[in-house]
Amino acid sequence: MSKPITDGHRSRTRQGRRRADLGEFAHGQFRADYEARPDLDELRLARLERVQALLAESDLDALLLYKDENVRYLTGMRAQLIAGKSSLLNGCLLVRGEDPIMLVSGGDLQRSENAMTWIEELHAIPILEARGLIEGAVQGTIAPLLARHDLDSGRLGIDECSYSQVLALERALPGLVLDDGDSLMHEARRVKLPEEIALMEEAAAIAEAVTETAIAAVAPGVRETEVAGEAMRTLYRLGGEMAHVVTPFVASGEHMSPPNRLCTDKIIREGDLVFIDIGAMWSGYFADMGRTTICGKPSRRQQEIYTTVYQALEAGRAAMTPPNTNDDVAEATVAVARERGLADHFISLFIGHGVGAGANEPPYVGEQQPGADTVPLEVGMTFALEPLIWVPGVRGGGGVRLEDTIMVDADGGRPLTRTAFDERLLI
Repeated sequence: MSKPITDGHRSRTRQGRRRADLGEFAHGQFRADYEARPDLDELRLARLERVQALLAESDLDALLLYKDENVRYLTGMRAQLIAGKSSLLNGCLLVRGEDPIMLVSGGDLQRSENAMTWIEELHAIPILEARGLIEGAVQGTIAPLLARHDLDSGRLGIDECSYSQVLALERALPGLVLDDGDSLMHEARRVKLPEEIALMEEAAAIAEAVTETAIAAVAPGVRETEVAGEAMRTLYRLGGEMAHVVTPFVASGEHMSPPNRLCTDKIIREGDLVFIDIGAMWSGYFADMGRTTICGKPSRRQQEIYTTVYQALEAGRAAMTPPNTNDDVAEATVAVARERGLADHFISLFIGHGVGAGANEPPYVGEQQPGADTVPLEVGMTFALEPLIWVPGVRGGGGVRLEDTIMVDADGGRPLTRTAFDERLLI
């Protein structure tokens, strides 16, 4: 049975006051006895309390979550991820005022029971894809669990699941109302706690090393896939969990005009611009960053494009302060390109996105699709700002993206990623 949340765990695990500079830099990945570092038990409890407070204010009675970042945010579950199946593997039920209950894909069940000692209740489920297995999991595990918590006639917020599961839940519990639970989780995750910023700084340190390794591998005669391979070796050597993108993004020369957002067998040549976007995840948090470099000597046109993108990034960063909105950041970024006659050359994508427990999450900066939200900035929000301008017909490529993970601060955005920009391309 699940147990009510209490403050006892917090009082037992607290080891003193929070250090004043927590989250201002990457403190180190190890557990150490000689200094205070992010307390992950405390952080997990703080995240749970934040979600419970929002749940209590909502019209939802419980959350049934399957997205990796939401399950991990509430439980600390780092699961084996199968490509294309991530939201079909593990789940979490959170009832108002109670601890999370985990629904665990069989392959991770025993490990979770043994290692995740803070979780009191776990249930095995299959991969929720085959209709018969979904029906069996709902009838045998999920519906009885919901009914036990008087949710057979309640309002349940769900973030992501197959439509087969929706139909199975409606058949099993016709009095249950299904609603949106993902928006509540986005709200909970939007402003980061100091401990979360500290973990993102650690991910940024890894991402910088990954990026520097990739830059160092750029040379005539090297394939894009080789650059990505060297970078990924650094990612895993330093304890990174995964790249920011499942398909590492290394694009050279004309592959950036228009952008090919993956690495291929293309051979890098003298005069090619080379863009690298791999990033890193550590301890459940992402740092997203990208750098464009040059193989050899750049042309004047390549320098003009690069300098415009660099100045646009800096203008957007400076605008990342309250009371500005995400729209103000977008306008500051685009205004620089407009002054140089390149505003019509942005990639047809947003120019920034939220980042944290999710690799890419709302709110967005510069989203042009219908329904985009205007969101006031708050200190502690984190974005990946990533202007990409591409100009066709430039020999060696005329596409440049520069990207940093940036925290909204009172004096303008504070970059968490520090890798230097290519001086050869700045004019």
